Amino acid sequence: MGDNVIYSMKNITKKFPGVTALDSVSMDIQRGEILAIVGENGAGKSTLMNILSGSYESTEGTLEYNGKTVDHMDPIMAQKMGIAMIHQELSLSNALSIAENIFLGRLPKNAWGMINTQKMYEDSRALLKEVGLEHIDPRTLVRDINVSQQQQVEIAKALSLDAKLLILDEPTSSLTPKEADILHEIMFQLQKKGITMLYISHKLDEIIKISNRIAVFRDGQLITILQTEATKIDDMVSAMVGREYAGGFARDNYKTEYSEDDVVLEVENLCVGNKVKNVSFKLYRGELLGIAGLVGSGRSEILQAVFGADKRQSGTIKIKGKTVPMNYTTEAIANKMALVPEGRKLQSLFLKFSVEQNISIVFLKKALNKLRLNLGKKERVIAENYVDKLKIKTPGIEQKIVNLSGGNQQKAVIARWLVDRPDILFLDEPTQGIDVGAKNEIYDIISELSKEGTSIIMVSSEMQENINLCDRIITLYEGSVTGEIMHKEFSEEGLMSYMSQAKEA
Repeated sequence: MGDNVIYSMKNITKKFPGVTALDSVSMDIQRGEILAIVGENGAGKSTLMNILSGSYESTEGTLEYNGKTVDHMDPIMAQKMGIAMIHQELSLSNALSIAENIFLGRLPKNAWGMINTQKMYEDSRALLKEVGLEHIDPRTLVRDINVSQQQQVEIAKALSLDAKLLILDEPTSSLTPKEADILHEIMFQLQKKGITMLYISHKLDEIIKISNRIAVFRDGQLITILQTEATKIDDMVSAMVGREYAGGFARDNYKTEYSEDDVVLEVENLCVGNKVKNVSFKLYRGELLGIAGLVGSGRSEILQAVFGADKRQSGTIKIKGKTVPMNYTTEAIANKMALVPEGRKLQSLFLKFSVEQNISIVFLKKALNKLRLNLGKKERVIAENYVDKLKIKTPGIEQKIVNLSGGNQQKAVIARWLVDRPDILFLDEPTQGIDVGAKNEIYDIISELSKEGTSIIMVSSEMQENINLCDRIITLYEGSVTGEIMHKEFSEEGLMSYMSQAKEA
């Protein structure tokens, strides 16, 4: 192991019951580099990161850190060695201050054993300066700062542990492009100080922008390591999926004429707290309507309020011309509406349940309400049908959904609502944290639903996703509608100008 290698793995294999998640992976991580880790969901990326950070033990293989063989690794040992992992779901406590979060479990104490708050705040200020948050008081509660700043606090926490190797798992999945740029600039500054970083992301343009090398995984194996400066996005995707990449997705049935189409949903003067302000729009039969805006613009709140999941202060909702109260989600479901929310793990999935139970649960509830009790066989048939139809990769419908990749979990959530045959489908960040292969499969599902006459409203933070999928886009800025744009007029620059209120229509 050379001096320029900080972490080396040899023939790392990890087996779970019935699954080989990693298959004889050997790789060196070079000191001071930003090494991107890419691959489809289920390729083994997160499993490897959990082994490197001590959360999992490998079934076979050896690890060497700073030239020394690691006989046993656990999270505490990894922390002492200077290895820190920042997960996609941040681990900060909202009820504590920034400083308390940074030094949680290690609060500095004075000679009398009391917490030395002055030292804690001084040390926190120094760490916050390193991650570009010198303007924020370390006594501020974490719940009072935005997601981007929380991400920076996580990095400050890692630096407080004298981290030499940072593992960042999908760090920009909930950030705006501007916030992502801030995070990337912090990473470049840390790299100048000699800190090594492993960076997992499905945003391949980011990978090209910030990494030095790219490790491509597929089906638990390390396929290749690419030099970023000589790599194009298409090269990456081809290595990930194992075949020549044909380019991005485009529908073949964009709607251009609305004069003869039925209005299936009409929202008038919708207000939700101070987050949504007098929003009005119409949704037509078979249309794919996008709602675009920066994080915090009120996009998700509109979907939640119309679906009856959030309380609205005012506003009228009409379905096929008839005013409906829509105060509860049960009313929305009764009116053949469905919602796939943004946070699938927190808001959609029953993680301890099987794939079968997660897909059939809405059908089962409705059937039980009608006192049809002998449902076991029908439940299995429905689940198997949608696993096949949506190409959900699972060893069987009895598999716990927590063991599936993110893309397959998302398809299971979509399947749950398709069982109910909705007329109106709300999709909130339908491909967040999903690889390019699974994205295209979900795009195919969405496109087919539109062709079949399902009316869809989609919220997405990915500009190209909006452009490729939507017939029409409504743009928001701080809870208000700023524009309505038809597909033929779409451009990234135009959409961004409406979303940032650079112009109004």
